[in-house]
Amino acid sequence: MLHILRLASRHARACLIVGLLAGLALPSLAAALADWLPQMVAALLTITALRIGHRAALGAVRDLIWGLASVLVLQTLLPLLLLGGFVLAGLGQTPAALAVTLAAAAPALTGSVNLALLMRLDAGRMMQLMVLGTAAFPLTVLPVLAALPQLGPASDVAQAALRLLAVILGATGLGFALRHVFLPRPSARQIEALDGASVLAFSVIVVGLMAALNPALRSDPWAVAGWTVLAFALSYLLQAGTLLLTRRGPLHAVAGPLAIGAGNRNIALFLVALPPEVLAPLMIFIGCWQLPMYLTPVLLPRLYERMLFND
Repeated sequence: MLHILRLASRHARACLIVGLLAGLALPSLAAALADWLPQMVAALLTITALRIGHRAALGAVRDLIWGLASVLVLQTLLPLLLLGGFVLAGLGQTPAALAVTLAAAAPALTGSVNLALLMRLDAGRMMQLMVLGTAAFPLTVLPVLAALPQLGPASDVAQAALRLLAVILGATGLGFALRHVFLPRPSARQIEALDGASVLAFSVIVVGLMAALNPALRSDPWAVAGWTVLAFALSYLLQAGTLLLTRRGPLHAVAGPLAIGAGNRNIALFLVALPPEVLAPLMIFIGCWQLPMYLTPVLLPRLYERMLFND
């Protein structure tokens, strides 16, 4: 088993691609796994916390300051600016405007810590940003909800965010406790095995996340193509733009995690508050949204290296 885990760690990018392909090629498996997504996400968080340990995730007061400021910019200011751009272009009521605004208003993906690990970035800082963003989400989303009244009551979105925060805190707390008790000083081989376990869990989750995309791909492939282009453009432009703005200056040390968090958002949080008439097209977008996120470690490592390490 340890050999398999270490093998998965060494071929992490290939595992992610296999997960994406399985989600598209095996619709029955994807539908079955979709019912277990909450449990799988919790397990992934536990494995990730076990891998990085509490010392890497707990930051000083200065980390809290940059984290909260970044969350405010990324989850409130950015979506309002994007929505304003759509409104000025006469596209404020389109499904694309809604999808982009919601994606920009959401906190960092729960799997963003795993993306940071795969990109050889600071996973501890990434976990700080993800937890802070989720904790602040019920407040940062209020101005966006005011601009998008079709989303439903703010209380529904806030409750979903609080439930997610409880899962995150519980799962990461368990992982930190397991690390403290069983692996206080893990060896290099043990770290590699934990990386492999994280990669395998991350790859299985994407199969379930692709469940809504497969039927749409069969019924309306052109619509899926359009949503896919929008998802890639939004995710990768946000990552590239964040790297460009933060790679120099006081935020240089956290530029990588900030970019990962900016372009990889947990838009599924909004589904509990959406009325049925707008739910269907956004489900297709959410399926497409997994593609750029899971391919970030495959397609963007060179961008991150050039922006962060080759100045």
